[in-house]
Amino acid sequence: MLNYEITSIAGKHRRRRRVGRGTGTGRGKTCGRGHKGSGSRAGSTSTSLYEGGQMPLFRRLPKRGFSNYNFATCYQIVNVSQLERFDEGDAVGIEQLSDAGLINSLKSKVKILGDGELTKKLEVTAHKFSKTAEQKIIGCGGTAKQIT
Repeated sequence: MLNYEITSIAGKHRRRRRVGRGTGTGRGKTCGRGHKGSGSRAGSTSTSLYEGGQMPLFRRLPKRGFSNYNFATCYQIVNVSQLERFDEGDAVGIEQLSDAGLINSLKSKVKILGDGELTKKLEVTAHKFSKTAEQKIIGCGGTAKQIT
């Protein structure tokens, strides 16, 4: 054992607190749980929001605001570099992307992003295209058709 390892070994495990071993220990009799009540019983837990029966703060305050989360349109993202797996001159649509495992389901909307390089001429059909993705697809002689 080396010098610099002593403190890491000595302070590695904190000793377990032994309770109920006489009044002189400071943790005797009630073992630091107080007298009676749910806090003294085994298995008791209390939520941090509980205020002793008083109406909690989160229920006293009015509800405000509106969330657009449920109504937002979510797109499955496919990068131009991932289209490289298809053959030259292929028509790449939602079904082909799903079969290749690039999107989760046929119902989802798809957006093609311009990350990476494309060297093949493809006919890509999707719900949305970024400007760079459209330029790269057209630059290779392919077409970018948008589904409405």
